[in-house]
Amino acid sequence: MQSAVFITVRSDSSRLPQKALLPILGKPTIEMVILRAKLVRNADAVIVCTTERSLDDAIVEIASRCGVQHFRGSLKDKLERWLGAIRKFNIDCFVTMDGDDLLCDPELMEAGIEQLKTTDVDFLEAPEGLICGSFTYGIRSSALEEVCTIKGTSDTEMMWVYFKDTGLFKVATLAVQEPIFFNTDIRMTLDYEEDFAFFQAIFQHYRCINNDTPLRVIVPFLKEHPEIVQFNAFRRQDWSANQKLKAKLILKDL
Repeated sequence: MQSAVFITVRSDSSRLPQKALLPILGKPTIEMVILRAKLVRNADAVIVCTTERSLDDAIVEIASRCGVQHFRGSLKDKLERWLGAIRKFNIDCFVTMDGDDLLCDPELMEAGIEQLKTTDVDFLEAPEGLICGSFTYGIRSSALEEVCTIKGTSDTEMMWVYFKDTGLFKVATLAVQEPIFFNTDIRMTLDYEEDFAFFQAIFQHYRCINNDTPLRVIVPFLKEHPEIVQFNAFRRQDWSANQKLKAKLILKDL
């Protein structure tokens, strides 16, 4: 099976403008995400999935400079963007990284790819309590193809409902049990100014210009410095409520 890491990103953001291009240690955050994705050893490709707008030309230029592939597609329809990427690059399964998940863990993504390859699961999600931003989703391409035939909207930012709530697909949680990856206080996703301050503190401490410091190292540091966790911990409830508000299952009238 041909596997990939899909990095889903666009330049504009209402809560934190141009967050993909904000500098950390002299590099835009999206470059840090790409460097992280390239550490996933069992992925056959890293593919940046962005939009066709000229606004996102800078993201494509960064992807090219980092030596990874890219696909440009729909602005709102994340599923169609992924569909175009799997077809263009002949991908059988993939794990996803959002452009705001700067510390999504390569070890967990490797486990996700292995689980997709060795089981018949269609859709993988993070288990309850896994650190927010450490793993997003794993998807079998055949399931994505089917979802794109039944969805009734082009607004698919909150796309998990099509895999989880239709009853058509085998859904599982990522097979990880080690306690170090579970912490409901730590928030590792970039949506607000407080999130940026959180990431800056970590990157500056480790001087990790290649973004290769694993969570197994970062988590003990955060436990020793709870004041850094408190930079953005209160934002998790806002973020979760916003995600649930926008999650709607809209199917075609077949």
